Amino acid sequence: MHVTSPVRTPLVTGGKTYADVTEDICKQVEGKPTRAWTIAFVISFVVLIYGTCCVFWTWWEGLGVWGLNKTIGWAWDITNFVWWVGIGHAGTLISAILLLFRMKYRTSINRAAEAMTIFAVLCAASFILMHMGRPWLAHWALPLPNTFGSLWVNFNSPLVWDVFAISTYFTVSLVFWYMGLVPDLATIRDRATSKVSRYIYGAFSLGWNGGAKTWARYEYISLILAGISTPLVLSVHTIVSFDFATSVIPGWHTTIFPPYFVAGAIFSGFAMVQNLMLITRVVFKLEDYITFEHIESMNKIITLTGSIVGVAYITEFFIAWYSGVDYERYAFINRAFGPYWWAYWAMMTCNVISPQLFWSRRIRRSITWTFVLSVIVNIGMWFERFVIIVTSLHRDYLPSSWAMFSPTMFDIGDYIFSFGLFFTLFLLFAKFLPVINMFEVKAIIRSASERLPASVSGVAKGENVTSPTYNKDVE
Repeated sequence: MHVTSPVRTPLVTGGKTYADVTEDICKQVEGKPTRAWTIAFVISFVVLIYGTCCVFWTWWEGLGVWGLNKTIGWAWDITNFVWWVGIGHAGTLISAILLLFRMKYRTSINRAAEAMTIFAVLCAASFILMHMGRPWLAHWALPLPNTFGSLWVNFNSPLVWDVFAISTYFTVSLVFWYMGLVPDLATIRDRATSKVSRYIYGAFSLGWNGGAKTWARYEYISLILAGISTPLVLSVHTIVSFDFATSVIPGWHTTIFPPYFVAGAIFSGFAMVQNLMLITRVVFKLEDYITFEHIESMNKIITLTGSIVGVAYITEFFIAWYSGVDYERYAFINRAFGPYWWAYWAMMTCNVISPQLFWSRRIRRSITWTFVLSVIVNIGMWFERFVIIVTSLHRDYLPSSWAMFSPTMFDIGDYIFSFGLFFTLFLLFAKFLPVINMFEVKAIIRSASERLPASVSGVAKGENVTSPTYNKDVE
């Protein structure tokens, strides 16, 4: 009797050997910039310069250049802040939680996701500085000893909690990302042909020698950092949600915000990772490492978190009705049918309806559909934050105070600045650092490759491990 065992869908295709993995990933760092990379970098840098001019003009003239008014004191600034913090959540989830659960599909996407987290948090922090109006006094938000008498932070304010949450999130994410880079930096150091490259990559590789004790310490610190980072996935966006949930404004004062914000953050973060990795996959020709299995697995998480967000939207309406509070009911009716109805229904369409298309396996494994729907998801998540903030403020208890918000060119320019900053940093990362974690991909080749590499299996390169030749006959 012939007994065969089904083989999992491969995460690495093309019959790659360990040497192939090193060569394919390092050549992007060691070679000259491609034409596509150069064009993208120039565009991003020009956008960054324009956005920087808008930011400095905002600081020079004051926040009056924004479209804020006496009723709507928060608008695009906080919308963009919450949106960027949410995008950064996927990196921590992929690098920490999926590591603890030993999910192998994370190996090809965790490096870029962690980098995305760092850059997204920097973009979010930039809106905190913009909103201060006087960025040179930003250190006043920290509980630092000073000689100004009664100058001290208010620990009861969620805005202060934001400072602690974002700074902790950035620090832990940066350390986690850098520690994962060390073995790969050592590989580039050893392959470097110029003294300058050898010196720079050698300095940042911290004397890595690849010894057994070095690897043991590396695995140990990775697990510790993963354990520290895991609570951050839940805590950071929970604290951001407290900016609204701890107030008494109808539409904000709700206990569902923490889990709702966390699910939405993972939702938008995974969508952005999909966009970045699909572009990287094509530009750097990494189709054998970022496979349809990776794309499908991430789309499943997008579908799950999108469904959670949809349930949260429905729950909000139900609780507003069930509360019996007229003001709370009006806040939600106004969202759906008031002057900003178009923003609300754009949010519902993008965040609730569009992800349900991923129930189709054909769409879930389509590059084009995945890219387009991921863009739509992030548009919808931006509208979600806009709806929560602006529609809850623009009509308060006094009809005489009702107002509308219209963004100025500086609202838009400051938002454009964050895109320029994000993509400039990501393109620099993709060129000068390995965009895929080489050693983790090598670690799964034996169990998750389409063909076993000859160097570990004894099988001639190119022979399919799933062929009947390698199925054992058991009598």
